[in-house]
Amino acid sequence: MIGLYRLLTRWWTAFALAASLALLGAAHAFERFGGLAPCNLCLKQREVYWGAVAIALLATLWAVISRASRGTPRVASFLLFAVFTTGAVTAAYHAGGEMKWWELPATCSGGGGDIDLEALAALAMGTGEPSRPVLCDAVTWRFAGLSMAGWNTFISAALAIFSLLAAKRPKDARAPRG
Repeated sequence: MIGLYRLLTRWWTAFALAASLALLGAAHAFERFGGLAPCNLCLKQREVYWGAVAIALLATLWAVISRASRGTPRVASFLLFAVFTTGAVTAAYHAGGEMKWWELPATCSGGGGDIDLEALAALAMGTGEPSRPVLCDAVTWRFAGLSMAGWNTFISAALAIFSLLAAKRPKDARAPRG
């Protein structure tokens, strides 16, 4: 168990990269194959994972190229902690709005997804059908009583905690084997 902890904290950015890409892949699969269009807050939550991908990819490449025997830089883990904490707060805000604990802003009244210029032109000409906006407070999918935003709250919080553990890893986990 200690060996797994050392491996995970030493190479946390590689694990964070894999987790972020998997979560982005799942979000896009729900959209493409499940027909669940994202709302504005869903798209904001995806931006957090894209930021994590950028940080984790650069840190992991740096560690591999520089042959870092002590793993990835701790500063990257601190940055990932900040990014995943932002994601957890955003997802919790979204989940709270879905549960009607508070009002979501007017910008959450629709508009998620891509803008189709041909559909807009057809709508302007009177030959197209208006599309229904995606509402941020409308839950379109639930598992075990939690919406996607609810699950994302817990996943982002867990990734933030692991990032902090990796950044604060003990000295023996950072030391090269000799």
